[in-house]
Amino acid sequence: MRHAAIATMRRMPLLAAAGVLALMQPALAADDSAPKGAAVSVLKATKACFDNTVEVSGMVLARNETAVRPDRPGLKVAEVLVDAGDSVTAGQNLARLTPPEGGTIMIQAPVAGTILSSSATIGAFASGRGEALFSILARNEYDLVGLVPSAQLGKLAVNQTARIRIVGAGEVEGKIRRVAPTVEPNSQLGQAFIGINGTARLLVNSFGRAVIKIGQSCGVAVPLTAVLYDPDGTVVQVVRAQRIETKRVEIGLMAGGQVEIRDGLAEGDVVVTRAGALLREGDPVRPVMASN
Repeated sequence: MRHAAIATMRRMPLLAAAGVLALMQPALAADDSAPKGAAVSVLKATKACFDNTVEVSGMVLARNETAVRPDRPGLKVAEVLVDAGDSVTAGQNLARLTPPEGGTIMIQAPVAGTILSSSATIGAFASGRGEALFSILARNEYDLVGLVPSAQLGKLAVNQTARIRIVGAGEVEGKIRRVAPTVEPNSQLGQAFIGINGTARLLVNSFGRAVIKIGQSCGVAVPLTAVLYDPDGTVVQVVRAQRIETKRVEIGLMAGGQVEIRDGLAEGDVVVTRAGALLREGDPVRPVMASN
């Protein structure tokens, strides 16, 4: 009995060690199945359409400015009936003049619009060859006259639509009315005349910026943050079988934080939303799908 007890006591450390190993085996197995690599945010490349646009900056000018003068000399201003800023109708009386021989001559608006400026002063002489008594913004029609680089001038055409943001007046719509056939030789800039739609009263000489739609392109799109630039071009990182693959791509138009991919990606490819130099070809990752 004494020998059996001693043998049992000698076996107890071995049994305890075996038990510890048995308890560790599930934990080791769990470690083996745990995801490898860093967690990265991804999304699927989707189809999108991009507007091809040209931006033009310029000034708001009167499309037609009509000068009003008397048709004979020697007349004196007796009464002024309108001021700058007034709206007038065609045929409306603007001023009363008196000739040397007496009587009255009424000066009328030849066209409806807004009085831009007035030099009419009671007691002053008016002449058909002197300074205009009134200048009228004909029919309240405005143009945004902008300067365009010669490389883009050829892309513009009559009737192309434009969204125009004018300082102090918000956004209005417009269309190209005319594109200058020449450019200034030193600056290589040419003029584009964009007719402003609507009846809003605008301030002449206000600054404006027009975005002109010259076409549209539809294709695969990804966030701008997904594109990496290197000396050889542009690349996008995609995830296949939980590993990083680097795809060289050709980019196109950009809008709203998205970029068009013209070649190198397919719709549905899983793309790293924020590509970075820390991720290399073949790196294991744990993709986390982000909302588009």
